[in-house]
Amino acid sequence: MKKMANLFVIAAPSGAGKTSLVKALVESMKNIRVSISHTTRPQRSSEKNGVNYYFIEQKQFDQMVQENRFLEYANVFGQCYGTSKDWVLEQLQKGSDVILEIDWQGATQIRSLVPDCISIFIFPPSRLALKERLKNRGQDNETVIQRRLAEATIEMSHYQEFNYTVINDDFEHALSDLKTIVLAERLKTPRQATLHETMIRQLLED
Repeated sequence: MKKMANLFVIAAPSGAGKTSLVKALVESMKNIRVSISHTTRPQRSSEKNGVNYYFIEQKQFDQMVQENRFLEYANVFGQCYGTSKDWVLEQLQKGSDVILEIDWQGATQIRSLVPDCISIFIFPPSRLALKERLKNRGQDNETVIQRRLAEATIEMSHYQEFNYTVINDDFEHALSDLKTIVLAERLKTPRQATLHETMIRQLLED
């Protein structure tokens, strides 16, 4: 199959602002979608099924794993998360770029299955800023926050495995960096050659 779209893998520690940046990116650019993960995590009051996540029971998740229906899946803080293989492939075949918001372990799985995916790691500007952001979210108690900070250290230690690094110190600057990455990848020769195959062939005719 000719490569008509790009698969972007974006990872960051909890509290780095990944979700907000991805939301703004998708709202400001055409032809790019975010994959909605399946999860066994309890649904929060502010979340909608099929919008934030597909909330499913552990038994259904395990069955999907057995049926090889996930492009990647992982256990995070005791809850399972998985990316639908069929949905991602369908979007890429249609020519729509896809963003996967996953952790470093999921990114490793994706790179092994889709070697030409584009991976981006988002850093917070400091550990203090990360802790403050986790507190300000108001979703976790102090014990969970400390656990997330410990996990963040592990997550951030894998940043060199990614193609690009973005520092989320200033939101608009970080968003601009993400847009630049998407545009640069769209302008690479293999994709341009596929999208404009007829035009290029005509231009090269004697």
